[in-house]
Amino acid sequence: MRAALRIALTALTVLSVVPAQAQQHGRPPHPGAAPAHACLDQKERRAASESGKVIHLATAMHVAKRRMPGSVVRARLCHGRNGLVYVLTVLAHDGKVARLTVDAVKGTLVGGL
Repeated sequence: MRAALRIALTALTVLSVVPAQAQQHGRPPHPGAAPAHACLDQKERRAASESGKVIHLATAMHVAKRRMPGSVVRARLCHGRNGLVYVLTVLAHDGKVARLTVDAVKGTLVGGL
């Protein structure tokens, strides 16, 4: 379980670095990225994770995959309307892409598709 958590946290860190680097170089983050959520930086993500107040990224990914089987290609921890949420971009087996939102405290699907 610890290995899975480390992998999930590493993936979250890596996936969030690319948009930050693009912004530093004056490029927009991702052409399809919606600015609907203010996402946490690495220090804030680590603090939220270590506090135990949010579910593990692996749990959020499992919730998203139950709704849309496929691969999570991007994961962010962000401020939503009612608290922290994981915003997950999922590439389905049939090639469709969807952005799913999982409540980071309750572990329930709150948006997407």
